[in-house]
Parts: sequence; C-alpha cells; structure tokens
Amino acid sequence: MSKAFIQYKGNNAGILEETDEGYEFRYNQEYLSDAAAKPVSLTLPLSEKPYKSSVLFPFFDGLIPEGWLLDVALRNTDISELDRFSLLLLCCKDCIGAVSVIPINDDSDE
Repeated sequence: MSKAFIQYKGNNAGILEETDEGYEFRYNQEYLSDAAAKPVSLTLPLSEKPYKSSVLFPFFDGLIPEGWLLDVALRNTDISELDRFSLLLLCCKDCIGAVSVIPINDDSDE
C-alpha cells in the first residue's frame, strides 16, 4: 500500500498510510519527544496511538487542490478524481501552509 511522510514546517511529523481497511496516520516518536512539537492539525492532536479512518482524513483531503488546479493535475496524469490518496501524493509535496506530503517509494526503508 502507499505511504507518505507528513512534514510539519520541514520536520518529519509522521507517516500517513493507505491500508486495506482505509487510512492510518501515526506521529513519529522523535517528533513527539520534541517539546516544541505541534500537531499537524487540530483534528489530529499529538498522540502515540495511530489514527485510523475508513476514509481519507478530512484534513489531508483538504490539502488537495480544487478547481482549475485540480483539473490541470487530472489532465496531466491518469489518476481518477476519486483516488484522493494518489492526488494527495501527487499534488501536496509543496502545498501552501506548514504541512507537506512526501511520497515514500515502495522499495525504501523507513
């Protein structure tokens, strides 16, 4: 399944993963141990427990562009508009705000 590093202001905050059951977001232990750590979203407070959802977390879905910018992304790829996780990986490496989504290659080690 697909995975991505979730960065907050350039720091690796956690990993978002597409699973057979849906999606899982887990903060990195190193990030949690930093006294200055902030949650990536108010809906995903700092926690050692993983967050699980059957649908893509609304915060991450909200990072995906809309309108003409989404149309450009869809025109230049074979990704379906319904494949929200693939769109997140494609479009949100350098999005506006403090959070970035960096795809993890299947053959890379964590």
